[in-house]
Amino acid sequence: MTEQYADVIIDISHEKVDRVFQYRIPSELMKAVRPGVLVHVPFGRGNQDKMGYVVDISDRTDYPAEKIKMVTSVEDKGMSAESRQIRIAYWLKSQYGSTTIAALKTVLPVKQKRKPLEKKKIVRCLTAAEIEQAAMECGRKHQKAKERVLTALQTEEELPYELIRQKLNVAAATLQTLEKQGYLKIESENYYRNPVRVSDMRESRPVLNETQRHIIEEVLAAYCAGEPGVHLVHGVTGSGKTEVYLGIIEGMLAMGKQAIMLIPEIALTYQTLIRFYRRFGDRVSVMNSTLSAGEKYDQIERAKAGKIDVIIGPRSALFTPFPNLGVIVVDEEHESSYKSESAPRYHARETAIEIASLSGASVVLGSATPSLEAYYRALKGEYRLYEMKERPGGSMLPAVHTIDLREELRQGNRSMFSRKLQELMLDRLRRGEQTILFLNRRGYAGFVSCRSCGHVMKCPHCDVSLSEHRNGMLVCHYCGYQERKPTKCPSCRSPYLLGFKAGTEQVEEAIHREFPKARVLRMDADTTRKKESYEKILSTFADQGADILVGTQMIVKGHDFPAVTLVGVLAADLSLNRSDYRAGERTFQLLTQAAGRAGRGDKPGEVVIQTYQPEHYSVVFAARQDYGGFYGEEIAYRELLGYPPVEHMLAVLIVSRMQEDGEALGKEMTELIRKEMGDAAGLRVIGPTEASIGKISDLYRHTFYLRHGDYQVLVKAKDRMENFCRERALKSQTVQFDFDPINTY
Repeated sequence: MTEQYADVIIDISHEKVDRVFQYRIPSELMKAVRPGVLVHVPFGRGNQDKMGYVVDISDRTDYPAEKIKMVTSVEDKGMSAESRQIRIAYWLKSQYGSTTIAALKTVLPVKQKRKPLEKKKIVRCLTAAEIEQAAMECGRKHQKAKERVLTALQTEEELPYELIRQKLNVAAATLQTLEKQGYLKIESENYYRNPVRVSDMRESRPVLNETQRHIIEEVLAAYCAGEPGVHLVHGVTGSGKTEVYLGIIEGMLAMGKQAIMLIPEIALTYQTLIRFYRRFGDRVSVMNSTLSAGEKYDQIERAKAGKIDVIIGPRSALFTPFPNLGVIVVDEEHESSYKSESAPRYHARETAIEIASLSGASVVLGSATPSLEAYYRALKGEYRLYEMKERPGGSMLPAVHTIDLREELRQGNRSMFSRKLQELMLDRLRRGEQTILFLNRRGYAGFVSCRSCGHVMKCPHCDVSLSEHRNGMLVCHYCGYQERKPTKCPSCRSPYLLGFKAGTEQVEEAIHREFPKARVLRMDADTTRKKESYEKILSTFADQGADILVGTQMIVKGHDFPAVTLVGVLAADLSLNRSDYRAGERTFQLLTQAAGRAGRGDKPGEVVIQTYQPEHYSVVFAARQDYGGFYGEEIAYRELLGYPPVEHMLAVLIVSRMQEDGEALGKEMTELIRKEMGDAAGLRVIGPTEASIGKISDLYRHTFYLRHGDYQVLVKAKDRMENFCRERALKSQTVQFDFDPINTY
């Protein structure tokens, strides 16, 4: 039998995941040792018995086999939260392609243990009368600091340590002396950092309609019957999906279970957190990139200790180590932000299903515009499908006006706003109602070119145009390169060097010109860099501190503003014109989600979609809020061309310092796959070719694609290419894998 070796982490503490130790697996333990199990191993010079987690298994070793120690035994107990995370790391590595360490750092996101915070207090050890006598004695001896402390303790049995130190101006040494003399005790306790700060705890529960109650009951009944499964909730915008999530989680918590609530954007955390905190109190917490390292560490510890029941956050919250997980909810499951952009390039939807499978938990996917992958599987019976076709309380979907910008231009309107949108914005300002203007661009984004010779200002390090910002700088949004905008064209010296701009800053300026008295808030990547900036902007708008909110994609995803009765989509075509097979799907989703922000309160809403392609099926079906019609058109296109979800796709990206090295490696790898797997497995190989952006930060990029109906065939192809790269010991090139990519390369 071939020897097998286990990679073992001796200490699971997060700062030590960079170091694994290799042990030989004895033949009698071959079946028991697998990734995620806890094993006993001899460690160090004295061969002390230590426990560790197996993170990988292989049949090769980098050391002389005779020098490798043997696994002693397998710990015979149930799978812990840490063990489950190791299993998930191994699954990520094998399913998506990455190093073991990269996968481990994904599931164990807190890199360093943080010192817990301490809360100290002063406790009186004698009676009030005895303390009064001691204070008088200190006064006679002119021991003023001691006197102040003892006087304060006459009326209070306990006082905060910091209050005594700061307000009474008493040194730590003085308090220690009083403790030694038996007058008081200094007690301390650790406490967790809690990033949740909610002042308003009032909750008015809406009455659920029959559809909402049915979905909650069905999901909980399936769980109790031992069939947790995957549930897809397809509900029109404003149909009350969040109340369904709350009901399901409330049912799980009543059974002693815990819940993960995934949201696609940090910007959504605030509103979602408020609703969950009002329902479940301080058993709710949040996990996202705006937390400090200490706050992140404390949320992990609180989850492991069972001190919280619900965690809310974007993709990374999925790896919260709950010991008794009951449900994972993935809200707005269609969002591209659920796909990781760095290795391992996992999708949160698929990973949630795997984690739930290991935990015996349910998965609830929700969206007004489900991804084609989720809806395709639901129609095939792999997921249980629930439809919510109406808004609660009888409120109507908004009226939609599709404006042909070509006609506006022909009639002499060169404004950013169509005449219909201008008319409706003025009407809302007069009535004291709110407006959202959505633009799928950020900042002063756009390219700068010469009107005389056509020269485009490009980044010297990346194969992309530079974007003009208001401060007169040209910026590369890939590598961060900046230069000042020249006054003349570098190519022909013409002074006609102008920018094509369609950014949120420009929209904001145009509003101020057209409607000088309007109060405007802007929400995009540039205005939300600081911690809690999302909350400040959203709470200000929710409190009607502004008339108009201008923003990028983050403002149209899941927010609920009852006073918003008008939504304007300023550039519906921007996402349509990408060289990407998902362009139609993305456009339909964005337009539908944007339209869904209007008329969510008592007053009816209106939507204006401005487009140069009003006849495109994505625009037509979004205006009708007709998901079924769109799905029929789009899935026919995918079936014809063999794109996901009908078939699976693997994108392989080669990054190299020298262009010819990347080209050569791409040819070698595609020839290898064609020769070994192409004909026999029916695997289609497309490429290699230069990536759509051929150079970033002075590194050249080449790509090729593999397509097949069976995902596991692509996994085998990935494994073969990984072995090839290991054998070649690549130094000046890196190879990255992306299954069913969200963006083409």
